Amino acid sequence: MTELTTRARVTLAAVTTLVLAAVAIGYVQLAKGRADIPDTVPAASITLDPGPRLLVVSDRHAATVSRGEPSGSRQVSGVACVRVYAAAGTGVCIQPDTAWSYQLVVLDRELRPTRSFAVPGLPNRARVSASGRMVAWTTFVGGDSYSSGGFSTRTGILDTRTGTLVSTLEEFAVTRDGKPYRNVDVNFWGVTFTADDNAFYATMATAGRRYLIRGDFAARTVRTVTDNVECPSLSPDGTRIAFKQAVGGDPQRGWRLSVLDLATMAVTNLAETTSVDDQPAWLDDHTVAYTLRAPDGTPSIWSTPADATGRPTKLLDQAESPAALG
Repeated sequence: MTELTTRARVTLAAVTTLVLAAVAIGYVQLAKGRADIPDTVPAASITLDPGPRLLVVSDRHAATVSRGEPSGSRQVSGVACVRVYAAAGTGVCIQPDTAWSYQLVVLDRELRPTRSFAVPGLPNRARVSASGRMVAWTTFVGGDSYSSGGFSTRTGILDTRTGTLVSTLEEFAVTRDGKPYRNVDVNFWGVTFTADDNAFYATMATAGRRYLIRGDFAARTVRTVTDNVECPSLSPDGTRIAFKQAVGGDPQRGWRLSVLDLATMAVTNLAETTSVDDQPAWLDDHTVAYTLRAPDGTPSIWSTPADATGRPTKLLDQAESPAALG
């Protein structure tokens, strides 16, 4: 049995501390209520209909804001969420179930729940395929023997059309560098779907390394594509992946927001130089959005051009988990 290296355990423990701090801050914000959120329309009845809007988490609730006026009033729903995402009228929300547990809820275009089930651990990522059919999520979990004092991850996928549920990608057969691979420490996170609703990309970590993998949902297989790619997000045209790249290959030095060209495998570092610990979201074929946190944990949503030109722009204060609705 292969154990994680000392550096990997230290890194994972550091990530755990940050996640626990973020969750603790989130509960404080939830308890404070919405009074501290500027320009908020209270308890609005919002929809996931396609349009020039962003779906976000605002004060721990699903909310929408106009892309043409991001600094204007946001409409905050009554649906509590820690992570959200939506596409083609299907939404995913990870929300508190009890003070110590979470559930994943699939939402229709009017934010009515269509399915829900418990998910282990602390919410981390959530995604919906462009057609609205496939839903994915990642959580941090404890108790795995190899995690040695830190958290590992658990990533699942749901086919909303057939009801097929894969609770962990660790069930899938792995091909690493062209050869079958099996190890107890394999972890996955940050799924992003291709247009066919079967193939997907994600991050796989094992033996102290992190890989971009391409998966086949129907075949229950994944294969490595390249390394040092975390939290991938496929562009709307399917040609590029926005991701966070560990500086110098070492997550302890932070992450650089970058874009990978799938045809040439060339990596472009974007204009954002602040460490981005998030799965970016494409607003269109030319722009990516992401969450940054202030030292006190307060989130804000930013965007930057996907070709390294221009400069980062703040879109929204006190919000996170952005998804373009159209």
